Amino acid sequence: MTADIQKLKRHFLPEDFTVTTWETLEPYFKNLAERAINSKADLEHWLKDVSEVEAVVSEDACWRQIKMTCDTTDKSLEEAFTYFCMEIQPKLQPYADLLNRKLIDSPFVKELDEEKYFTYLRSVKKSIELFREANIPLQAELSVLQQQYGAIAGKMTVEVNGQEYTLQQAAKFFENPDRKLREEVYFKIQNRRLEDKDALNNLYSELIEKRTKVAQNAGFSNYRDYKFVELGRFDYTKEDCFQFHDAVKQNVLPLVEKINLYKKEKLGLDVLKPWDTEAEPEGVKPLHPFEKGDELLQKSEQCFEQLNPFFADCLRKMQELHHFDLDSRKGKAPGGYNCPLAESGAPFIFMNAAGQMSDVTTMVHEGGHAIHSFLAHPLELSAFKEYPMEIAEVASMSMELFTMNYWNVFFDNEEELKRAKIHQLERVITIFPWIATIDKFQHWVYENPAHTLDERKENWLRILNEFSTETIDFTGLEEYRAYGWQRQLHLFEVPFYYIEYGIAQLGAIGLWMQYQQNPQQALQNYINALSLGGTKTLPELFNAAGLKFDFSPTHIKTLMDFVNKEMEKLM
Repeated sequence: MTADIQKLKRHFLPEDFTVTTWETLEPYFKNLAERAINSKADLEHWLKDVSEVEAVVSEDACWRQIKMTCDTTDKSLEEAFTYFCMEIQPKLQPYADLLNRKLIDSPFVKELDEEKYFTYLRSVKKSIELFREANIPLQAELSVLQQQYGAIAGKMTVEVNGQEYTLQQAAKFFENPDRKLREEVYFKIQNRRLEDKDALNNLYSELIEKRTKVAQNAGFSNYRDYKFVELGRFDYTKEDCFQFHDAVKQNVLPLVEKINLYKKEKLGLDVLKPWDTEAEPEGVKPLHPFEKGDELLQKSEQCFEQLNPFFADCLRKMQELHHFDLDSRKGKAPGGYNCPLAESGAPFIFMNAAGQMSDVTTMVHEGGHAIHSFLAHPLELSAFKEYPMEIAEVASMSMELFTMNYWNVFFDNEEELKRAKIHQLERVITIFPWIATIDKFQHWVYENPAHTLDERKENWLRILNEFSTETIDFTGLEEYRAYGWQRQLHLFEVPFYYIEYGIAQLGAIGLWMQYQQNPQQALQNYINALSLGGTKTLPELFNAAGLKFDFSPTHIKTLMDFVNKEMEKLM
């Protein structure tokens, strides 16, 4: 295995070709659409050329988005992204459909290796089934509209002690032992969010309306059912999601309640408020694992080196290519991501680091995604590298747990390292109710797309309360809670992409259980599964990692009991 990733050599497009206008790109699509395919060899050669064009176009679109999220204040970057969405993407789509049909209609498709091409051909058939000419302008509008969330949220700042902070940076004050300061910052952040509540409500309403129209055009009764097909959820159903929600209520909420009671006791409080959950008792300094993004990267490399030298080499290769933007700053879009780059191979990591423990988790999480990009890059076709989101999140969430034993690079003493591990394991458990809340809310939203804003608020609170514990006291904070969904960018930018985190967290815990018994075998299973990209079904990918694809209450209980025992050892 080598991290010296190579940009794909072009055989069809000129080496110096860049995506500028549709007029310069169209001749290559015409060639592919009109080319005669007279044998299996012709078909395989044609597939490689299709793959090459897909990789070049995809990477161009990715760079436009990366640059725009790194600086939401630069209008020219926003315009370049919008130009792609409105002028290039809509003209690509009919050709993509044409090429899909050409492939499926070819008599030589039957001669392709069935095992090798199964998931790809299944995905192509799904795209043909969903394609509607009428949806092209709507999808272009949605691509642009979804990015407005980042522009709105990227402008949000608060002032603390006379200094301006992004909301991500200000979150560090929740770890401060000064309870009065924590409360003050909590109200500042919540009030700042409320200033844009109407803008975000209106944006969401517009997105729901357009998404529902896309689904109806494609013959679906609602957007949820359409999106399940579009996301390629061939291996589980909405009923499985509902079962997951119930399992979280039964087997995870009691553990979350236990964690909250532990925090309340540790802080010596009569009442635990939402600004207390990240805090340490008086006299205990907040964990401060690094100062700036460059130190975070350097320490993450050291951490990966101890786990598996190949993992560290991947980060070093990305650093050499300047594929990181880690520090939080004003005008930068919120959140964090790893963006695979289909042609050059080495991905780009974007995040909003502010010196907190949660940033270490984000960094190793996105680092796990990056390893996945490296491992899948050698696969023959771009389409083979399009792995299911659920296994993508196993890659990232497992890395959070695998690396814990090497977090001593971030912490000088054993006590701090122990606190960091407890923080991580608490997060493994407490994230489940939020995943269930966001997922269940989306099911309701798109089953009832004509809802009023009052109904939205009422049903959000109903679902939120279903997955909340009694220990945290929200008295007097109801208005803030009513708009809590607005901080979840997935609702705006990547609808229905959230249950994946839950399914993947189960996989990650399973791999960590393996790691505790046999580290080398667990890492080998991890590498084996990720190297397959999207060439196998989701249950087969889980199986390759030595995991069960199962989110029944019984399985979830087994995994939760294991995490709980590991956490008790540290407490």
